[in-house]
Amino acid sequence: MPLYETVLIARNDITQQQVDTITDTVVAHIENEGGSVKKREYWGLRSLAYRINKNRKGHYVLLGLDALPASVKEAERQLGLNEDVLRFMTIRVETIDEVPSAILSRKGDDRERGFRGPKPAGRFESGRRRGFEEREEFRARDEYRPDGSEE
Repeated sequence: MPLYETVLIARNDITQQQVDTITDTVVAHIENEGGSVKKREYWGLRSLAYRINKNRKGHYVLLGLDALPASVKEAERQLGLNEDVLRFMTIRVETIDEVPSAILSRKGDDRERGFRGPKPAGRFESGRRRGFEEREEFRARDEYRPDGSEE
């Protein structure tokens, strides 16, 4: 049987349990038709690139399916009828990787940012803007003169 990957986006005002219920109905339909689900990932509540039906966020779910084309088409029809599903997309793939997707593996990296470098020059600790003469470059220039003279 051919392999497919389906990503669906559900509305942000439903709970994760309701998203799991939507996913379970798709999985149950695929398995009743003789297919199987090789991969199932919940990516969490993420921001959308643009507003869809007045929603700025959505619950993302990835499914790796091993199913007949007719059963995938019926699952897509059911997803289209569900008012809690904003968008879905199914593509045919050659293989389904068992390792976590790039979205899940990147999620841990976002929380481990660490040191971002020094604060930019131009503001005192109080937040007041520095004047033109108070900038570090001018102070360093004024302190050192190549001819040895001081003003």
